[in-house]
Amino acid sequence: MPADDTLIIQHPNPVVQATDLRLYYGQSEALHGITMGFPRRQVIALIGPSGCGKSTLLRCLNRMNDLIDGVRIEGSLRLDGEEINHPTVDVIELRRRVGMVFQKSNPFPKSIYENVVYGLRIAGVRSRQVLDETVEKSLLSAALWSEVKDRLHESALSLSGGQMQRLCIARAIAVNPEIILMDEPCSALDPRSTARIEELIVELRKEFTIIIVTHNMQQAGRVSDHTAFLFEGNLVEYGPTDRLFTNPLSRQTEDYISGRFG
Repeated sequence: MPADDTLIIQHPNPVVQATDLRLYYGQSEALHGITMGFPRRQVIALIGPSGCGKSTLLRCLNRMNDLIDGVRIEGSLRLDGEEINHPTVDVIELRRRVGMVFQKSNPFPKSIYENVVYGLRIAGVRSRQVLDETVEKSLLSAALWSEVKDRLHESALSLSGGQMQRLCIARAIAVNPEIILMDEPCSALDPRSTARIEELIVELRKEFTIIIVTHNMQQAGRVSDHTAFLFEGNLVEYGPTDRLFTNPLSRQTEDYISGRFG
């Protein structure tokens, strides 16, 4: 059953607001009336067992679900007050404003430099000065500049797994998005690389809203300001991370966090 409203914190002036958001795969309802706001320049973690709707909800925010046959969406999902699913929305522009970092790093088979400027080139930017400045700024922001500044024209595929994931973050922020979506960005990384990404997330929230899907309870506790617990397509509880992990209002949330199921 959907959560009682008292279990869902509501944020004034959120960057994204979902209201009674429902998503169907054919006849199967995967998201059941999600109502929640995502506050600006905060880290919001989506947690819950596999198949609970975390990644489905995340992909609603930049319309990646459009790529799946038979998907139907009802309800409202607004970015800065504008309906994301309105037919007149430019999906390419939406995905510039709402960048995404996937579970498995996916650098293009191009140079490190060309990976970072890819979005700018698509947008028609040709100025070498602008491109050079963006590469340095983005790689600095992704805590990668010092490691690759002397090899910018080498293949991105020559980087380590952790470096590739930070490059994908640099590529996402190069086009100056409002929001960065991260779908289990550390699940394929070793503990040291995971720590680097987590440090980066905490730093990036000064400029961006970050929404992260994670199965790692400790990671959600370390990096997020707010946490949403989903179960079977329902939003069960949503609130400040420190409160939700230490004093959950829902017994279902408490059982999941304590490892009784999931």
